[in-house]
Amino acid sequence: MTIAIFLGSLLAAMALGVPIAFSLLLCGAALMLHLNMFDAQILAQNVMEGANSFPLLAVPFFMLAGEIMNAGGLSRRIVNFAMALVGHVRGGLGYVTIVAAVIMASLSGSAVADAAALTALLLPMMIAAGHDRGRSAGLIASAGIIAPIIPPSIGFVIFGVAGGVSISKLFMAGIFPGVWLALSLVATWWWLVRKDAITPPPRKSFAEVIEAMRLATWALVLPFIIVFGLKFGVFTPTEAAVVAAVYSLFVSVFVYRELNFKKLVPLFVSAAVTCSVVMFLVAAAMVSAWLITVANLPAQVVELMQPLLGSPKLLMLAIMVLTMVVGTALDMTPTILLLTPVLMPVIKAAGIDPVYFGVLFIINNAIGLITPPVGTVLNAVAGVGKMGMDEVTKGVVPFMIAQFAAMFLMIAFPQLVMVPARWFY
Repeated sequence: MTIAIFLGSLLAAMALGVPIAFSLLLCGAALMLHLNMFDAQILAQNVMEGANSFPLLAVPFFMLAGEIMNAGGLSRRIVNFAMALVGHVRGGLGYVTIVAAVIMASLSGSAVADAAALTALLLPMMIAAGHDRGRSAGLIASAGIIAPIIPPSIGFVIFGVAGGVSISKLFMAGIFPGVWLALSLVATWWWLVRKDAITPPPRKSFAEVIEAMRLATWALVLPFIIVFGLKFGVFTPTEAAVVAAVYSLFVSVFVYRELNFKKLVPLFVSAAVTCSVVMFLVAAAMVSAWLITVANLPAQVVELMQPLLGSPKLLMLAIMVLTMVVGTALDMTPTILLLTPVLMPVIKAAGIDPVYFGVLFIINNAIGLITPPVGTVLNAVAGVGKMGMDEVTKGVVPFMIAQFAAMFLMIAFPQLVMVPARWFY
């Protein structure tokens, strides 16, 4: 009955068009009424406590770092460097997109910010070169979702807080899976463009490659600083977010000199607005998370999944399919906040490593950003590229299938995630 009330109230509110944050609050109120413990003061206290978390301070700083990176010239220099490396091969602009997405993912952790920047920089070039517009937009969207997987990752921060899992270990465990997803895009793009009559840009000389690398060096150094600092305990994930924001600000203002005080103010405002939406969503979801615990909902879910507890791979498969379905209707953040407190007891009961589960769970949620009809990244690419959603959706399908295939391969062979993860941390 509790599960029915929880899901029914949430889905009913969403069906009426209530914003997801307020839907979560209504869901929490419905559960409180069902448990005969409704108290507006307790509701308000849990909203306040939901955002009162030191690790969650990483979210605004990573968002700010992404805004500064895109406006301060770091993104453009990364794209130019990738262009110098692989732009000359057949379908080279697609490989430039993937390489640039991986590098940018290690700077910001925001899929929407990375996808928007890549769309503005590369989509016109790909169309001008003769590539199919929908396919190009689909590649950019699917490359953009690597951002929540390769550290630093806002998704890992939120999951780590909601599930009580080490964020540093999640960051380290996400490196290889992020590269694996990028390789799946490389293979798919190669297959799709192998017969296209596209004339690639001319090969850059060695001197031009070195010059492009020199210009991008300041941007390329940041991922190594973050990984080194986390691996050797120099700073926490929250402090890493501050380092990323301050470093990006320093490089943009004093090195590349593309930002000044007048340009900084709108960036801070934009980051604050985006962050306020996310943090209110987190705060609202924490009310439901607390009531889920009070109502003993996880124990009921564990009992329902009892037949699968003896087979971790089958259980993971079932959970991933469930997450895929939820991801078509909900954005990444609410999906993490809703499902994590329910699924973590199931994962622990089955003896599955929480870090391994976290990586697969975030990968699934990241792919959900390009699954219609919600698809936040799809909307961002369509908006920046001034295209219809149907065209972008059609173009993203082969890449989305490739990334899901890579994810299911990691379910079949957990060593693909855990062996590199243990080496990194």
